[in-house]
Amino acid sequence: MKGAFFILMRENSFRIALGQINATVGDLEGNSQKMSEYLSRAAQKNVDIICFPELSLTGYPPEDLLLKPKFIADNLCALRAFARSVDPGIITIAGFVDRKGNALYNAAAVIYKKKVRHIYHKMLLPNYGVFDEKRYFSSGDTPDLYAITRREARTSGKLPLPFVFGVNICEDIWHAEGPLKAQNLAGAQLILNINASPYHAGKIKEREGIICAQARKNRVYIAYTNLVGGQDELVFDGQSMVVDRQGAVIARAAAFEEELLIADVALSRVKAYAKKKAVVLTLPALSSRDPERAQIPLSLASPLEPAAEVYKALTLGLRDYVVKNGFQKTVIGLSGGVDSALVAALAVDALGRSNVTGVFMPTRYSSNESETDARQLADNLGIAFMSISIEQIYKMYLLIFEPYFAGLEKNVTEENLQARIRGTCLMALSNKFSWLVLTTGNKSEMSTGYATLYGDMAGGFAVIKDVPKGLVYQLSYYRNSISFVIPQRILTKEPTAELRPNQLDRDTLAPYEQLDPVLKAYVEENKDINAIVALGFDSAMVSKVLQMVDKSEYKRRQSPPGIKITPKAFGRDRRMPITNRYRG
Repeated sequence: MKGAFFILMRENSFRIALGQINATVGDLEGNSQKMSEYLSRAAQKNVDIICFPELSLTGYPPEDLLLKPKFIADNLCALRAFARSVDPGIITIAGFVDRKGNALYNAAAVIYKKKVRHIYHKMLLPNYGVFDEKRYFSSGDTPDLYAITRREARTSGKLPLPFVFGVNICEDIWHAEGPLKAQNLAGAQLILNINASPYHAGKIKEREGIICAQARKNRVYIAYTNLVGGQDELVFDGQSMVVDRQGAVIARAAAFEEELLIADVALSRVKAYAKKKAVVLTLPALSSRDPERAQIPLSLASPLEPAAEVYKALTLGLRDYVVKNGFQKTVIGLSGGVDSALVAALAVDALGRSNVTGVFMPTRYSSNESETDARQLADNLGIAFMSISIEQIYKMYLLIFEPYFAGLEKNVTEENLQARIRGTCLMALSNKFSWLVLTTGNKSEMSTGYATLYGDMAGGFAVIKDVPKGLVYQLSYYRNSISFVIPQRILTKEPTAELRPNQLDRDTLAPYEQLDPVLKAYVEENKDINAIVALGFDSAMVSKVLQMVDKSEYKRRQSPPGIKITPKAFGRDRRMPITNRYRG
């Protein structure tokens, strides 16, 4: 729900717009066009200043595109062209890549009157987790200031005192001794902070707490503009905000949606400020009789509940991965289990039912209940459904290998053959119809290697790769609370791969209610075996789980990318060596 209240405009009031856009990496023309569209909307609301996200022109993160000299040159040309399109009466802050000699900078352009009037270089470069900014960028060294005057009548023959603001970028605002403090001490009353802050569960609350604390401590307004959208494994949640000097959020954009957030802030004129460091920008005079400036509704989007937050993140990440990579339709192997059911529901919500096909591929070990549940799921979702028996193919494989496997007991080899046949079938459908295969493995399985390389791991995108099994159930119940689509039996029956008679997941894995916290402690929190056992877990079970995690790194390296929703995901976050004898 969004609430609204009104502020009467005064001559010291400034209208700020935050362009929470979904940029695409490398799409210089498309990103420029989107920013121009938001500028046009802002102009209709008589906005004074508009901010776009970090690297809004190039998309974030551009990664090794930054090593291509032509990409850098094209980005600079695109910036100049964009500047010429800017409404001359609006101060525009846009993110781009600047170049000085051989050095590159994560930069913010301050555009006014169709020219780039000044450029700020990001000073604090994150180089942890998913961030690799020191690989590409040099650090800026100047916390710049900007002084705004209005074209108003002189008072006693003197120009009125100015209003002063600062611009900084993402990480710059996360640290108490960073550029914000220097800008505030130099006279800034308003900080415009542009961001590409990726999502993980709990990040939104953490981020807002830091921004509010910085505003309160420094007694400044903060206009925080964040990127929205999916980029490979990352999802950006938006939730741009304007925070007042007391540290209260007075305007907040919606989560996981594009939005033009507009707010009016009342600034005081500054008598003492670092004049030599300030760039002076002159805005048109403000008429209190202008009906468009008389009042503005402040939008304050409510934070999402945890399950809704994660579900929206997965939906947006899936939609953008599919659409931005030129796909339209997807195919999913439906097993009658909860993982594939959740992936199918996410796909329908992200792409529409006409763009999703479910395929059930039974063998002798598949139960009638599983096929019934898979069909019911497909009917509930309204998606196309295929049932392709792989029993004859499986028999042929067994026959071919019979001379070589003679005298050996059946084991995981025969189980994995079924999974690999299914992977081949799905990839054949993908090739023939240009469908993207969505894999269905969860984080609990990916952590322990409870998945078949070139089998159920074969595909183009691993939607729930970073979702632990317990959270899979929570998200499934959440989705059913919107409309009932996942059959009840899928949610209540015991998990099984159905690759041998009477098989259950707990035959190989610890119960998920024990497994998930152990995995979180080891994978996300870097706890050692002794620290995990001290939490109250059985030492033999912990030892087995940790061994499974360590020995499965080679599998994870060959798995498709998936959406990051935890503080530490496999891939960008956790980068362990495959060849590794350390155990602990």
